Amino acid sequence: MNHIKKIKFFTIVTACCLNMGFLYSQDPFRALSWKTPTAFHSFLMRDVHQQFKNRRQELMQAQTSLEAMIKYCKEVRDRYLNILGDFPEKTSLNATITGILYADGFRMEKLVFQSIPGRYVTANLYLPEKGEKFPVTVSLCGHGLYGKKPGATPALLARNGIATLVVDPIGQGERWQFMNDKGEYLTRGATTEHTLLNASCNVVGTSLAALQCWDNHRAIDYLVSRKDIDSDRIGVWGSSGGGTETAYLIGLDSRVKVAAICSYFSERERTLELQGPSDGCQHVPHEGLARIELADFPLMIAPAPILILSGRYDFVDLWGAMQGVEQLKESYKILGVPERVKQLVVETGHGLGKEKRNELVTWFKHWLAQDDSPLIDKEENPFTLEQSYCTLTGQVITSYKDAVSIPEENLHRAQQLSSERGKFMAQKYEKIREGISSLLKLPDVGRNRLTANLTHTYIQRGYTQYHYELIREGLIPIPCILIVPDKMTVDSQVDIVLDDMGKDHFLRSQDNIQEYINNGRILAAVDLRGFGETEDPEQYNDAKYWNREYRTAMTSLHIGKPLIGQRVADLLTLLDFVSTNEHTREHVISLRAAGLYGPVAMHAAVLDDRISQVIIRRSIKSYQEFMTSPLQKDMFSNMIYGVLRYYDLPDLVAFGKGRIRYDD
Repeated sequence: MNHIKKIKFFTIVTACCLNMGFLYSQDPFRALSWKTPTAFHSFLMRDVHQQFKNRRQELMQAQTSLEAMIKYCKEVRDRYLNILGDFPEKTSLNATITGILYADGFRMEKLVFQSIPGRYVTANLYLPEKGEKFPVTVSLCGHGLYGKKPGATPALLARNGIATLVVDPIGQGERWQFMNDKGEYLTRGATTEHTLLNASCNVVGTSLAALQCWDNHRAIDYLVSRKDIDSDRIGVWGSSGGGTETAYLIGLDSRVKVAAICSYFSERERTLELQGPSDGCQHVPHEGLARIELADFPLMIAPAPILILSGRYDFVDLWGAMQGVEQLKESYKILGVPERVKQLVVETGHGLGKEKRNELVTWFKHWLAQDDSPLIDKEENPFTLEQSYCTLTGQVITSYKDAVSIPEENLHRAQQLSSERGKFMAQKYEKIREGISSLLKLPDVGRNRLTANLTHTYIQRGYTQYHYELIREGLIPIPCILIVPDKMTVDSQVDIVLDDMGKDHFLRSQDNIQEYINNGRILAAVDLRGFGETEDPEQYNDAKYWNREYRTAMTSLHIGKPLIGQRVADLLTLLDFVSTNEHTREHVISLRAAGLYGPVAMHAAVLDDRISQVIIRRSIKSYQEFMTSPLQKDMFSNMIYGVLRYYDLPDLVAFGKGRIRYDD
């Protein structure tokens, strides 16, 4: 009987050991006690939800009285202008009409002007055949590669007595930025180009949205200079990406009296949660921090009439659009003009189809021209793309010798800011650290209790492998694996290894582990948030954005907490753990960072003297590379809004006084 019990016991123990061995072989370098691929995005969305909850409460309070509503509209516009950034001084537009085309019911003038010296803007102005002074709309283009390509809506507006200026956005039409010597486009389309351009804008403290907003603002400057345009009757409209431009422009330019937004208007909160961030030109950093929802942009020009055009099957969330319109209607009701808000929902998808188009023209006829006569329903636009060109070559970059590209413009701005960086780095030691911490938006969590949960222990030949889950209130848990050699001594160094391919990428090479065993050094392999165990799934990060973690990086900028700053906070927490853990305390600490981890390690080193040295490979060496080499991936992973106003990465290397070096 005892013999049978022994056999059963041996079988159970053997089965358990085999099972543990199976688990180890399947996932030998996992440290977290849970596995949720979308955990990091969900973590960020808590801030998004809280910011918009605060905003909703403010709006509801504003809707209790006329005085409070007027105050809300002013304050939200002030917050928007604050995050939009500074604009250049106005200079001469140097506007030129390069050609005129005639059609039945209207003529089209081909226009070139400079919104700032060297930044050429191309546009087509459609003017009604009859009349001396016209109401006008500014048409802002969607993301089509050919921008202002002649279409039905401007022709329809002109035939109904309303002039329309169709403006090429940056990166579209005649304003491509990335071309080869043959004049061929170098990216997959405008949304990719806009996103890449936005990176070079963000590091100098602006955004592509702000640059386009300025161009469109200057387009209105041109219109009001003309004797045949009624400067008191200006409207603006756009679909898709043009809807974005419309929202941003009406927040800036109070000369706009009527607006229409198609296939863009929804709720940012729902969009970020359901679909993730959209194109680079559709985000101004810190919008969430400033508590600005999409419905707030029309309120910035309230009580101006606003038309929302939605498709029932559009990828732009209809429920969010309906909720936003309800907020507008209630707000306009308090302002005494509920009839000035309208939404049309059509049995269609994305874009400005015929039913929406007719509603848009009718809307502008009523509110701009005070004309309720039947629509002249003739949409024909006889002009070809080539006929609409305003430049000799079809591109401003190749037509004008003094034309400046956006990366060149931002590089010039970065060079102008060198004196500001010099002043920042000339401050006292602690003042510089305070400034860097503020820019990174480091959370004040250092006093929060740090709990290190030991989730696994594996005793191997020559070393012991410890798996920890580091938990601190306010941060997402950090998975850490310690490799402690048997031959460790009191003089053994702790190397924190940060591999942007994930800690398991480094650990799966037995040669890497063996090196530490042979040298008696302690290895701490870690996944800071968004890498390895908490990496955002690939399917949620569209390849067209050239950033493997675009969703979390852009959401972080939206809430005002740059992703790199969050990772620095994780790394400082890891230092607290290493400094107190029984296996690693009182040992010298070094960092080895690869790829996207480079700037993270560099910032941590200048903020914390516990790091004896940092060795970096496969990483950027200057934020100005975003201008000199703009066709690169993953720029938003280490984005700090306006960083080049304060310092660049070489400044941090110098500040480290020999502790930071590159290994390539």
